[in-house]
Amino acid sequence: MTARILVMPGDGVGPEICREAVRVLDALASDHGLDIELEEALVGGAAIDAEGEPLPPASLDAARSADAILFGSIGGPAWDDQPRENRPESGLLRLRSELGLFANLRPAILYPQLAHVSALKRDIVSGLDIMIVRELTGGIYFGKPSGMHKNANGKREAFNTMRYDEGEIERIGRTAFDIARARGGRLCSVDKANVLDVSQLWRDVMNEIGREYDDIELTHMYVDNAAMQLVRAPKQFDTVVTGNLFGDVLSDAAAMLTGSIGMLPSASMDANGKGLYEPVHGSAPDIAGQDVANPLAVILSVAMMLRYTLKRPDLAKKVESAVGYALDRGLRTRDIMDDEKQIASTQEMGGAIVDMLR
Repeated sequence: MTARILVMPGDGVGPEICREAVRVLDALASDHGLDIELEEALVGGAAIDAEGEPLPPASLDAARSADAILFGSIGGPAWDDQPRENRPESGLLRLRSELGLFANLRPAILYPQLAHVSALKRDIVSGLDIMIVRELTGGIYFGKPSGMHKNANGKREAFNTMRYDEGEIERIGRTAFDIARARGGRLCSVDKANVLDVSQLWRDVMNEIGREYDDIELTHMYVDNAAMQLVRAPKQFDTVVTGNLFGDVLSDAAAMLTGSIGMLPSASMDANGKGLYEPVHGSAPDIAGQDVANPLAVILSVAMMLRYTLKRPDLAKKVESAVGYALDRGLRTRDIMDDEKQIASTQEMGGAIVDMLR
């Protein structure tokens, strides 16, 4: 059955890195039997410029009908003067909410060829392989009430609400337990149960689910300690599950353990395995159009798409192996460059991956 993939390049470096990912998909279709149909849609600042809003109805309809979405990046200073509800980022938030993409998967894997690029010592990060499972459609980013007003003293006051119900926690918890079962069998749940009622409920529900997964080692850690442990001894973690706010912070911290945020993919999944796949990095408008952006994060996002939505782990491994082989050959984009290697442009790095797949 043909899989429909919607490509949403977005802004900044998004279009140029997505072009390389599409080349990879085309190579898999022509040489490895991947049955796909590609479509493209506007999102973010590009959609604001063309349609006046960051997620036009046609783009949302296309996303709803697709089997998987390949997303580039959004945002930039050109749209900073837009009202908050019409900024590029609101298009992505709405897309996640409308499609029910509640589970964000953020792997932090250090390729051995790049161990020297990490800010931490080689012996601390060598062999790093962490999966952070972040709840994506609840918590403080979506909780109501929220807003800004003047209080009784005439001072401006802003407020947000951190809110989870047990169904939302159970849903992300079961996703994380299943992922941990397919990995190293260890799951660390991160919360702030010593001061937050919502975190106490989070911990209670995780413990209840854990009793059904007696093959998984469940531990708990406060978020401040988890941040410290990521820097002190990151390899103690296998699979981590946490809420929206804590996951946002911890997954970016874990990203830098690998040396470059330009190497890291992500997936945002619904309850049926449909996913939005995107690189962790932003739109990088300062280098957009210069053919220097690292396309490996979005290409590795394609590998995640193959594994989790298209159910082709064989092809996912081929893509990951091609990335490893390109690094073995000494190819480096500017963000992971060292003096002894061959600097590659965005197109050259993408082309090398395609050549290896063929």
